[in-house]
Amino acid sequence: MNKMANQAQGWSLALLTKIAGSQLIDQLKLRKWLEKSLYQSAKHSFKTLSQTQKIFQSQPQLKQQRLANQKKDLFDLHLTEDQQMTCDALGQFATEVLYPLARDADQHEKFPDVLWQHCSDLGLHDYALTEALGGVATEKNMLSNVLIAEQLARGDFSLAAGLLSSFSVINCISQWGSAQVQADFLPAFATQTDLRASFAVQENTSGFNPMQLKTQASINHLGEIQLQGEKTLVLLGETADVLIVSAEFNAQPDVFVVKRDNSIRCKKSPAMGLKATETVMLYFDHTPAQRLGDHDFNYAAFLDLGSLMWCALAVGSCEAVKKYCIEYANQRHAFGEPISHRQSIAFMIADMAIEIEAMRLLLFQAASLAEAGQAFHREAYLARLLCAEKAMKIGTDGVQILGGHGYTKEHPVERWYRDLRAIAILHSGLHA
Repeated sequence: MNKMANQAQGWSLALLTKIAGSQLIDQLKLRKWLEKSLYQSAKHSFKTLSQTQKIFQSQPQLKQQRLANQKKDLFDLHLTEDQQMTCDALGQFATEVLYPLARDADQHEKFPDVLWQHCSDLGLHDYALTEALGGVATEKNMLSNVLIAEQLARGDFSLAAGLLSSFSVINCISQWGSAQVQADFLPAFATQTDLRASFAVQENTSGFNPMQLKTQASINHLGEIQLQGEKTLVLLGETADVLIVSAEFNAQPDVFVVKRDNSIRCKKSPAMGLKATETVMLYFDHTPAQRLGDHDFNYAAFLDLGSLMWCALAVGSCEAVKKYCIEYANQRHAFGEPISHRQSIAFMIADMAIEIEAMRLLLFQAASLAEAGQAFHREAYLARLLCAEKAMKIGTDGVQILGGHGYTKEHPVERWYRDLRAIAILHSGLHA
């Protein structure tokens, strides 16, 4: 029944989206009505999914059945029913909502405000909040989180990263936050749907090493922690109300939670990619802060979980590149036949498929180990290395397959190429 409902909703959204591209609706002055219809359709679809997920959580028998299904081998590529439902719904959302918005968002370097309403209707934060706070998340949800990131990135890498900024902060506080920090922030995220958050980890230094930080945390004469320094490439940093900031404290790297105030100065910092995330530099001048975790905080694991989310975005975006290249190669004719009949093109696309599966395999392995509470640093490191290398190759091959078209903004592969470059550059900034 759920599958049939999802298909019906998908067909409806697809039809509305196709009609939206017609110039006729502008001539008939139906643009606003159509956009409203598209929005309401998406809203109804994903609100239904969120309610369904909460029903599963609230019924003991269904909950026990789900937990029993999860009692399997440590590393199993088969998804649970809940995970498959989430993937189907978010995949539909990525195709019907994110993808149509991506081109203008990149061109204007502006994150669409309408996506925040979509995020609220979708109940995205519910996947990070526990049942006690009105969400559906279990104690450790790393594999589900990377699945969410991958599905969203199939619509657009940049918009997915922006949507996941607050989601990742909630994950981070839930995973590492002290009792006081959790009490201060998690209920606020549960009740204030307009609350924005992001990470400030990257620093403007050559060959940045996240274990060697220039931003400093110190204790003033009142016994309060203050931050001094600067961060760069902060996603949606200009509008974030809450920030997770890394800084050196007692000669060790540590992480702090900061509420936005006048001590934080912002400067736009446009990048090669991720343009829709409105990346900025932030300057902290004796900014009040709270230490994120207690004595058991693991800074290395904090970085590794951030890497897993970037890897998931890479996998999803690479899937989008592969899909687009297949469609283009089948439709584009040269010398009387589709260019997909050329072995050089067919082999490049086949290599994409192989590399994506390898990326996903390492990513799932690392996420599964993290979710099981086992050491996963090695697997996360290998996943990051492979995704950084192969994602860039897939992005390059995508541009190459389209030839001259691939170098123009008429096709999305040039945007995906620029966004995928971020995988090798950014450290943390998101969190599984």
